[in-house]
Amino acid sequence: MSDSRFTSKEGQRVPSVSFQVREGETWVTKRSDEIFNNRTVVVFSLPGAFTPTCSSTHLPRYNALANVFKKHGVDEIVCLSVNDTFVMNAWGADQEAQNITLLPDGNGEFTDGMGMLVDKAELGFGKRSWRYSMLVKDGVVDKMFIEPDVPGDPFEVSDADTMLSYIAPDEETKAPVSMFTKPNCPFCANAKALLTEKGYDFEEVVLGKGVSLTSLTAMTGRETVPQVFIGGKLIGGSDELEAYFAG
Repeated sequence: MSDSRFTSKEGQRVPSVSFQVREGETWVTKRSDEIFNNRTVVVFSLPGAFTPTCSSTHLPRYNALANVFKKHGVDEIVCLSVNDTFVMNAWGADQEAQNITLLPDGNGEFTDGMGMLVDKAELGFGKRSWRYSMLVKDGVVDKMFIEPDVPGDPFEVSDADTMLSYIAPDEETKAPVSMFTKPNCPFCANAKALLTEKGYDFEEVVLGKGVSLTSLTAMTGRETVPQVFIGGKLIGGSDELEAYFAG
């Protein structure tokens, strides 16, 4: 990346800045020193909360693999964006990202210090973060994965699986799983129990909670639940899921 605007900060300390965070009804100041010093932290930074790639892939995969990262010595996973704390809190609640610390770099000070602040004025975004990830040990950047300096919003190297492969190259991870269900469905309960038995975490999409039968049919071509996707591939209902694992 010799022709890139972005330079790796490997071997350097992360910027020392303060983050203004809203916790309930209280303002809390968090300093980068307390987040990073004497700890191992994975950071992934992205252009904005609620944006498509960030919401569909980047954040959910880190959230899903959080326990695997923890097993390999990572104390915390931080998602950082040049957004205010109210936006970040709302996005975290919407994503049910309970395994991730969402850190608002509202003034862009940390991002600027990392050399990752970019101008997205053409989109009406103002100054935002370039997409990257890094492993920080005791406040020092051990490894950075910076997306290529090309137009648009590339997403090739800052993903959770790439970071995990660096930290634990021999770790075998499960493919991401999503499942359409409805309340009080015994077949859905069977499918969830089977996935749990096989060691899979899964995202549950419940009909009636912002998801309609029309959505289910459009996505799967079927009108029954559960409908299970593994690694983006439609497996089907509980019987088909059993056959998938049996095969």
